[in-house]
Amino acid sequence: MEERKRVRRAARAIQKEVSTESVDVLAPSASQYSEWTLDAVLRGSEGVPPEVLRELALAGLTLQPTPSQAESQHVAATV
Repeated sequence: MEERKRVRRAARAIQKEVSTESVDVLAPSASQYSEWTLDAVLRGSEGVPPEVLRELALAGLTLQPTPSQAESQHVAATV
């Protein structure tokens, strides 16, 4: 339960900090990582912005490697 709250809190904070196309919280059963996962697509971003890295660190999440897309940055982080 605590892990889900941490991921949700980080998701809300990221939506407030940067322009996003989508931000999802995935349960372990729905995540390719088998852990609570924050999955976000950031608009017009080259790399992961410092604001996002800060929120992930504050929530104790681990950034997972993801391929960048043409005009957006995909971010996945797990508990």
